[in-house]
Amino acid sequence: MQTVLVVVLALHVLSSVFWAGSSFTLARTGGRGAAALFRPQMGAATVAVLTGLYLWQAVHSGPAGTPERVLGVGIAAAIVAAGVQGWWVGRGLKAGLGADGAPDAGIARAYRIASVLLMLTVVCMAIARYV
Repeated sequence: MQTVLVVVLALHVLSSVFWAGSSFTLARTGGRGAAALFRPQMGAATVAVLTGLYLWQAVHSGPAGTPERVLGVGIAAAIVAAGVQGWWVGRGLKAGLGADGAPDAGIARAYRIASVLLMLTVVCMAIARYV
């Protein structure tokens, strides 16, 4: 069980770092390069959420205390961020916006919103143990 937990935790952290880091970068660059990173980001978001659900079940399966409520806020923020990126960025890319690598204001706005939500998620994960 310990080995499985460590492997799942590593997958969770690595996919989350890629997802959040690339989102922060794309927010800063106005969405330039979104077409190339959209699918890997959505894959990383899926892995992050699924491994997070496993970790929740394995580590936080008892009654919800303050740490679980803080993590719940982070989980909600991450799911909303995935939705914003999946719907807004995906829709923009399907419409041909940013397809040539050029920045697009709508895609950039979606990445900025998602980045704020992912930043909240990271803060919640970091402080949950200490609240």
